[in-house]
Amino acid sequence: MQFLAYIIIYPFLWLISILPFRLLYLFSDMVYLLVFYIIGYRRKTVKENLMLVFPEKSEDEIKTISKKFYHHMCDMFLEMIKTLSISRKQLNKRFIIKNPESLQKLEALNKSIVVMYGHYASYEWSFVVENHITMKGIGIYKTIANKYFDNLARKLRSRYNTELIDTKKAVAKITEYEKQNIKSVIAFLSDQSPKSFKKYYWTTFMDIEVPCFTGAERIAKDLNLTVTYLKIDKVKRGHYEAEFITLAENANDYADFEITDKFTRELEQQIRKAPEYYLWTHKRWKHRNKKPA
Repeated sequence: MQFLAYIIIYPFLWLISILPFRLLYLFSDMVYLLVFYIIGYRRKTVKENLMLVFPEKSEDEIKTISKKFYHHMCDMFLEMIKTLSISRKQLNKRFIIKNPESLQKLEALNKSIVVMYGHYASYEWSFVVENHITMKGIGIYKTIANKYFDNLARKLRSRYNTELIDTKKAVAKITEYEKQNIKSVIAFLSDQSPKSFKKYYWTTFMDIEVPCFTGAERIAKDLNLTVTYLKIDKVKRGHYEAEFITLAENANDYADFEITDKFTRELEQQIRKAPEYYLWTHKRWKHRNKKPA
């Protein structure tokens, strides 16, 4: 059944991927109308999240942000599909690393690098970072239930030879590489809401106390790695710029959870500046008000 679903859907994905960008975004506009007005995909969740973190904004302002977000979400989804056929040259023009020398400076320390970033702007195209490193590239991700689509996702996200490792195997695999003296650049989407939230660190995110995913910091401290934040901004439709902001050259020099807090503050600044580019369908605040006594 999984294979049947895959062989039915994949040809449509390929046809979408070969559309010129002008037609791709015209199609995205139509998808937006379907997703926002007809299907209403997670509209309640998006509205609740926006009202929660922006209580000072009017209903009209919330609605405007929401519409902009859905436009961006549809664009990003189709850009991810576009990865099936986009050339390296074209992608490098559309996702620009502004300060690769910052990452190269960290590489010179001869320690693996943890890259923390959030569900903001174009996290799907962030694998372009692979162009600017000499170390092994690793992406931490959650396996998709359908093994055929999981293989497709791995193909899309490993275009530039990045190795994808499931979250459950990440610690063991990275530790193994360190023992073999294989240095790597390890990418973590670090703004997830943890499942077993009772044992996690709690801090404020957008002025709301929530449990935080601390996997990136824990690995960095266990192995005394360096840590950087990948700040991705959307310049215009289909064009992004990213820069590295060093959070820690030596993770063990920082108190527990200090690096996680630094990451959270960086992401907050981006969200407050342009909230429409954050993934508001993501239930980041679902555990609020549930902090253990």
